[in-house]
Amino acid sequence: MRRLWLIFAQATTVVLALLFVVSTLKPQWLGDARLGGQSGNSDNSASLPLFNTAQPRPPAAAASGATSGSARSGYALAARRAAPAVVSITASKAPSRANENADPWFRFHFGPRGRGQQSERPQTGLGSGVIVSADGYLLTNNHVIDGASDIEVMLSDGRQARATLVGSDPESDVAVLKIALERLPVIQLGSAEDLQVGDVVLAIGNPFNVGQTVTSGIVSALGRNQLGINTFENFIQTDAAINPGNSGGALVDAEGNLVGINTAIFSRSGGSLGIGFAIPVSTARQVMESLIRDGQVARGWIGVQTRELTPEFAEAFKVTVKQGVLISGVVADAPAAKAGLKPGDVLTRVGDTPVASPAQLLTAVSALKPKTGTQVTVHRAGQQLDIAITVAQRPKPQAERE
Repeated sequence: MRRLWLIFAQATTVVLALLFVVSTLKPQWLGDARLGGQSGNSDNSASLPLFNTAQPRPPAAAASGATSGSARSGYALAARRAAPAVVSITASKAPSRANENADPWFRFHFGPRGRGQQSERPQTGLGSGVIVSADGYLLTNNHVIDGASDIEVMLSDGRQARATLVGSDPESDVAVLKIALERLPVIQLGSAEDLQVGDVVLAIGNPFNVGQTVTSGIVSALGRNQLGINTFENFIQTDAAINPGNSGGALVDAEGNLVGINTAIFSRSGGSLGIGFAIPVSTARQVMESLIRDGQVARGWIGVQTRELTPEFAEAFKVTVKQGVLISGVVADAPAAKAGLKPGDVLTRVGDTPVASPAQLLTAVSALKPKTGTQVTVHRAGQQLDIAITVAQRPKPQAERE
């Protein structure tokens, strides 16, 4: 009897030890037993898989997950909406007539050329564009297609087409192309005026010809000007990565609406440093409509050379006004000369628009319709003068006239 008792005690000890080890190291082996104890519960949650993502979460966790999930879905949805309308552009230019013997790469591969020999290699430029009309109109940058003899467009779905140049405006760096394809994806135009610093934006284009790429960032600043990039500047600044090849591509808001045309970067190395600039869609749209309708952009011009009115100049020449634009020169036979404006005048107003800088004066005058009259206010020798002036058509840039 005693022997049987010892056997029973030893067996019980072994079983308990095994249960302890299993419950410590492999508790899931006992899961069926624990779930089975809840079989009397009227809700069937005990029979669901342990890691079923469809199970409800605690309220706090659910709210947190929904927020992050909706943000991710929102950006992905914006990219899906906008990306099909963003195209890659290859612009081919005529072979250069420059002496290629100065190019060591060319001499290494092809040897020195004799006098009079010309290169047969076309120059190619890569950029991006945005389809803004079902009729096939595209927006891009002027510098992407400037001087091109052949422009090829590739859509994100793989289709290709040769594009015709509708018109370009070097002073705003906007160009309009047209392609003849059916069932074109068209981007929705947004409102750059509604943007605020800190808003999320996506940059879509073809950087370095690696293929369509989407980068994200925020609006870093608005109304950037006097950068020396274009004549007319009112840039959206963003830290979304913009690299060579992104030029002419889309800057879209968090809903996938077009708010800008990517045009330039600030860089010491040629790559993105987090400072990129885009032309507001409102500016690009105005230029596009003028190019389609008239073949050019009609801007006002009065023919003056200007400088900032600094406090030092105002004090030295006893100028009584504190804000305005100093006229440093007047073009002969220009509207300003015919109206009687003189160097040394301080211009403070164009029509009803006050001006306090050369950039503001340029914007105010260029917004006027050519061959229309307006009134400018100047200060001369302590007197305020209101002078009538007839605005002329702004001349084309020198490089375009040559």
